[in-house]
Amino acid sequence: MNIMDFNVKKLAADAGTFLSRAVQFTEEKLGQAEKTELDAHLENLLSKAECTKIWTEKIMKQTEVLLQPNPNARIEEFVYEKLDRKAPSRINNPELLGQYMIDAGTEFGPGTAYGNALIKCGETQKRIGTADRELIQTSALNFLTPLRNFIEGDYKTIAKERKLLQNKRLDLDAAKTRLKKAKAAETRNSSEQELRITQSEFDRQAEITRLLLEGISSTHAHHLRCLNDFVEAQMTYYAQCYQYMLDLQKQLGSFPSNYLSNNNQTSVTPVPSVLPNTIGSSAMASTSGLVITSPSNLSDLKECSGSRKARVLYDYDAANSTELSLLADEVITVFSVVGMDSDWLMGERGNQKGKVPITYLELLN
Repeated sequence: MNIMDFNVKKLAADAGTFLSRAVQFTEEKLGQAEKTELDAHLENLLSKAECTKIWTEKIMKQTEVLLQPNPNARIEEFVYEKLDRKAPSRINNPELLGQYMIDAGTEFGPGTAYGNALIKCGETQKRIGTADRELIQTSALNFLTPLRNFIEGDYKTIAKERKLLQNKRLDLDAAKTRLKKAKAAETRNSSEQELRITQSEFDRQAEITRLLLEGISSTHAHHLRCLNDFVEAQMTYYAQCYQYMLDLQKQLGSFPSNYLSNNNQTSVTPVPSVLPNTIGSSAMASTSGLVITSPSNLSDLKECSGSRKARVLYDYDAANSTELSLLADEVITVFSVVGMDSDWLMGERGNQKGKVPITYLELLN
């Protein structure tokens, strides 16, 4: 027998098997043939595997949405993954916002109140962007990849063996049907032999499928460890973001209140548009343990002809010879000069003297 004859006979046999399974399946659906039921344990395992597959897919897809809300970016990453190429690194939203803030602050001037605050906020946003990038990378490696490996690997194997089990079950029931219909002794003997073979193949396939399905419990245990890793990555991310924002709040809170005021409101608590007379010129606002000079103090100082002591809040580089450079936390003497711009005072340190910006000072006495 040549190869062509063998292939023709194999195709004919396969076609006969397919037709037999199709007839058996149709008669079962019409209630005209009996169906061999799987044992309860195997049915429970199959149900557990299917449930695991469905929820794993949902959790995986929603995690991807959480980590990357932009659908176009997700599609691009998927395409690069299928092409086995590394996706190009792109700046994320917090990093982009941070860069805009830094650029704006630089143009407005780091020595100005708004410019300085913008730069500090921008640097914090960029740190948050870096933390966000680390969260995505860690979660993809320790959480999403194991879930995807189950869907594309283990479950595909289970589905393949389950399909084989279904075919073996149809072959078994078709053999049972033929045995019932056999009348001649020779036909009956042939049908009994076919039934023994199909029963043996079905039992063997059922055992293979059962062993695979019992591994779902191990899959759950593995996914639990991955879930712990994901939670830990989120915990690290949110802790970093909280610390970054707390540090930023302290930095902004250390600015003089007229540095932060907006429609008579400070960054800490709302301030009434008209302060009671009982609040004198020594009123102070406190943020995170840092004492901030109130606007009334600075106004009083402008109206006073005497000198006062003031603590420098942060460094300041003099723009020209008429100004005085400042170092954070140093104490200098300040006084007003008739005709000077309202945002400036005259500062004095030993033999050095020059203009200093009011927003960089905290009045001490």
